[in-house]
Amino acid sequence: MKKQFIYLPLFFLCFTVLFTACQKDTNSDSTDYTTEVSTHSDDQQQFSDNVDATSNDVNIALEGNAGFTGRPGDIQTLICNATVVVDTSSNPRTVTITYNGPDCLGYTTRTGVVILSMPANIRWRNAGAAITVNIQNLHITRVRDNKSITINGSEVYTNVSGGLLINLPTLGSITHSITSNGITVTFDNGTQRSWQVAKQRVFTYNNGIVITSSGTHTEGAVTNVAEWGTNRFGRSFTTSTEQPIVIRQDCNGRITSGKVKHITSAVTASATFGLDVNGNSTGCPGTGNYYMKIEWTGANGNSHSVILPY
Repeated sequence: MKKQFIYLPLFFLCFTVLFTACQKDTNSDSTDYTTEVSTHSDDQQQFSDNVDATSNDVNIALEGNAGFTGRPGDIQTLICNATVVVDTSSNPRTVTITYNGPDCLGYTTRTGVVILSMPANIRWRNAGAAITVNIQNLHITRVRDNKSITINGSEVYTNVSGGLLINLPTLGSITHSITSNGITVTFDNGTQRSWQVAKQRVFTYNNGIVITSSGTHTEGAVTNVAEWGTNRFGRSFTTSTEQPIVIRQDCNGRITSGKVKHITSAVTASATFGLDVNGNSTGCPGTGNYYMKIEWTGANGNSHSVILPY
């Protein structure tokens, strides 16, 4: 009996420690997602930004050639540090863009090849005209931090509304779409994933070209999805447009506003664009950085946020 009494306090001590540990585990976030959320948000922004930049170069290459646009006469165009080879005698006709250096503003350096192909009986100025864009080892390095991605795969660009951007000031607006059933993205740590794209870009004119971009895909219950697939952490994700992404030519062709939502199996986060380093909306920062504010809620209901340049 005495022996059992000696063990009793030890039992209660163990029970107290175990109960306290369980309480601590239940009442706090068990995982810190800051690195994962920040990295995925930055990956998606870099990917989306460069898909848009490539589509802008495609527009330049197309609109400079009369054989593709269906208007009389070529016009002089320029894609910085790239060679452009046009073949209008084959069917489909092709334009090959080979990148070999910095973009025009020096924000990124690019190497790789993009090949546009269009059937001979199609003219880009016509509503519904579609081209295939094949991206081959397009390696993009962001100059400010040396972060890089490599893109391979094909997309379809469609001139939904018809019209040419050279005539945008008189047309009022032009709508394009970008879709892809699978683009391979290789991140700078060697991780390789497949992403899909579905977005609409509306071009208007206000002191230069203004592009308003939003997602058009529905994935389960999530609407307005622009990109989806598997991120570098091996989690399935969707990125949907909560507020359209606005890109302005008079702000050096950069994102000036918009908001997206990232949903993964681990966490849901939003990213708001067009901010200063303190998280406030800002005008054009010139050659300085824009910032995005990424926000999410932890398992215990606590709010988290981080502000990153883009």
